[in-house]
Amino acid sequence: MQRHYSLDVSAPLLRTQGYVDGRWVSAASVFPVLDPATGEEIARVSDCGPAEAKQAVDAAYKAFHSWKQYSAKERSVLLRKWFDLLMLHKEDLAKLITFECGKPMQESLGEIAYSASFLEWFSEEARRVYGDVVPSPAKDRKLLLLKQPVGVSSIITPWNFPSAMITRKAGAALAAGCTVVVKPAEDTPLSALALAELAEQAGIPAGVFNVVPCSRERTPSVGEVLCTDPLVAKISFTGSTATGKVLLKLAADTVKKASMELGGHAPFIVFDSADVDRAVVGAMASKFRNSGQTCVCSNRFLVQSGIHDHFLEKLGRAMDAELRLGHGAEPGTTQGPLINTRAAEKVVHQVSDAVSRGAKVLRGGKRLDGSFMEPTLLAGVTTDMICTQEETFGPLLPVIRFNTEEEALAIANASNVGLAGYFYSQDVSQIWRVAEALEVGLVGVNEGLLSTPEATFGGVKQSGLGREGSKYGIDEYLEVKYMCFGGLKP
Repeated sequence: MQRHYSLDVSAPLLRTQGYVDGRWVSAASVFPVLDPATGEEIARVSDCGPAEAKQAVDAAYKAFHSWKQYSAKERSVLLRKWFDLLMLHKEDLAKLITFECGKPMQESLGEIAYSASFLEWFSEEARRVYGDVVPSPAKDRKLLLLKQPVGVSSIITPWNFPSAMITRKAGAALAAGCTVVVKPAEDTPLSALALAELAEQAGIPAGVFNVVPCSRERTPSVGEVLCTDPLVAKISFTGSTATGKVLLKLAADTVKKASMELGGHAPFIVFDSADVDRAVVGAMASKFRNSGQTCVCSNRFLVQSGIHDHFLEKLGRAMDAELRLGHGAEPGTTQGPLINTRAAEKVVHQVSDAVSRGAKVLRGGKRLDGSFMEPTLLAGVTTDMICTQEETFGPLLPVIRFNTEEEALAIANASNVGLAGYFYSQDVSQIWRVAEALEVGLVGVNEGLLSTPEATFGGVKQSGLGREGSKYGIDEYLEVKYMCFGGLKP
């Protein structure tokens, strides 16, 4: 862990200033971006404040009036060029993700492919924003429903997918004819700024895509501008439920359209009829991707008593064989660090709480140097333990034994959030019953990795509002206008 790692990325993609109205802008001060694996500073980035945020909103508003006049085909072509540039520079873009968020390089390359796929998808969807001609009840009029872009959209994104969470929103927004102001997470601004550089290279006009990076200290004041300025029509946020509620309150005064992709607490249920080997593969993928730091990571593992011991034994062996801690730039690494020491402390707290209430540590359980945490397997977990009540966001896999399908569903649905859920079964009737009964927005049946631009992404209950991706994702950035064309002679 003491080896020195350096971020080697071609100069144009390593941007450290804000990007407003097609210009790179400095702020009065800078803030450091750290490699979470080593704690070393990798860049200093302009610390934009409310003034820069307001400039970005004004630029986006001005650009909106010309961007919305572009034909769908013209917007489609520009988004496609942006996609092509992401794929051309995927190695450098992946390095930025690995160094600022800690992800293993293989996962970072996967994120860039995923990130680019939203630009590709929405470049295609831009040309499929269809309105309706509605049969009129009267002969002297025609009824039309037109779809039009909502306007300036504020996009506030998290650190765990520092590229894909931007393109999933901005791709849809730009395809619809909206302009955007992006406030990336303070831990991971470099990926957002690299996207801005490539947007400019693709020919996306000044003011259409703006990025205002800022420090943790300035985040509340910048967020307030982006959520309250009257020129902003829409906010889209991915992050914690608590922060989402704050932003919704801010946006309420000007009645902005809002999309919220908030916290999850995904159940992963393994029924007696399951193919245990497949369930272990799914559990490994769903839990340990990005060291457990995704909003769709399985958080609570419910295993039916008939296969409980068999599943635990195979899962423990898979963890031993497949998981390797290290810097994301090392070729063999599968588990990078957590984003910061607070994240590691949270996992340690959940482990110690579970052990104090009778859980057994079967693998891992220890915090290592810096923000590294051993992948941890707990057995004998009960629903009174914190790890079954709060999202972990770390490599902790707690297993609850259950006896009946009804019991599993009651535990799975006893949460105020509902983003993803997973279950393994080979009983067709049970598959239909459980898939329909789980109170979540995404269900993986015999599958641990779900996300794809062709399908919807979003949750129920306090996991958020709206859907991203799919043919529905663009609707979040459109208004429907009814046009009644009267006075016609029958």
